Amino acid sequence: MAINVKKIEIKSVSDASGLDEWIASGEVSADEIVAVIGKTEGNGGVNDFTRILSDEAFRRVLASRGTRDNAAIKRIPMVWSGGCDGVITPHAVAFARNGETGPESEDRLTMGTAMSEDILPEDIGRPAMVEKVADGVRAAMRDAGIDDPADVHYVQTKTPLLTVETVQQARGRGRTAACEVHDSMGVSNGATGLGIAVALNEIDMPEAEDICRNLDLYSAVASCSSGVELDKAQIVLFGNRPGAGGRYRIGHSVMKDALDIDGIYDAIRDAGLELPERPRAGDLGGRVVNCFMKCEADPTARLRGRRQIMLDDSDVHHHRHSKAAVGGVAATAIGDPAVFVSVDAMHQGPRGGGPVIAIVDMEG
Repeated sequence: MAINVKKIEIKSVSDASGLDEWIASGEVSADEIVAVIGKTEGNGGVNDFTRILSDEAFRRVLASRGTRDNAAIKRIPMVWSGGCDGVITPHAVAFARNGETGPESEDRLTMGTAMSEDILPEDIGRPAMVEKVADGVRAAMRDAGIDDPADVHYVQTKTPLLTVETVQQARGRGRTAACEVHDSMGVSNGATGLGIAVALNEIDMPEAEDICRNLDLYSAVASCSSGVELDKAQIVLFGNRPGAGGRYRIGHSVMKDALDIDGIYDAIRDAGLELPERPRAGDLGGRVVNCFMKCEADPTARLRGRRQIMLDDSDVHHHRHSKAAVGGVAATAIGDPAVFVSVDAMHQGPRGGGPVIAIVDMEG
């Protein structure tokens, strides 16, 4: 079934009027909304409540406009990334699935979802987590109707992290945690990135000592987030499938470093738009729905041979530095500051860079 896509600006911290307006327009129904991925304006940390406010606001619209019960609405995957540093505009991208199909000669956007087995606190950062995520990604591929991993271009996940309470629960079972609580967000994201890479045949199953250490191992399509609100991996997978219908395609590439604007344009080309050799935002013709990317400060503290200080800054965390910098590059590339840029990119793209995914309108 065809996937429809809409970028929606979030005009205030608990605003979902753009989703309400899209449904009211008649282009989609509330019951067709199957996923939301968005940026909120908080600090991006564990205590970032703007993610909760957006989640509640968007689900309220679906409850008031549609016929699904609260349990069904709660199951809709909504991935919120906090922190709009620099020029990034708070926004969401909503995905709707309808009954349309298309010709087998055309590859179009398709989507699948899955939940992994329970990820125990002692699994986080260890091979058990990698294996459970990989199994979940394979299930999401089946749900999307994709057989070939090469047709997968974006895997967005949300996985559990550690809290003091869950560490104590693990100890009560005679188990240990792989890291400290405050490190578990990055470690959870990193192990998840490896699970995605294993499922899509980008790498072989890593050794335990490689997890969050061997940064040469990564997925080029992973965008991983974590939080305290779940105990499984929530997986939303996107790719292209013949006959899927609709007007959208997806593609990906990697940014080799924080300044790699060519990596963004390569993802847009991979999605299906023809661009000149040296493209600019004006060449896109308004056909890019959005770009989604991960980024991370280069652990060598160098960028194209120049010294960087973000890892030494005691006032502003390096995540905020890198997010703002990459957000500026991405906004310049597509001519729109409403871009999805997320940090904690361990095992998600090359060190100092990250995956970049583009969704384009093939009929715009």
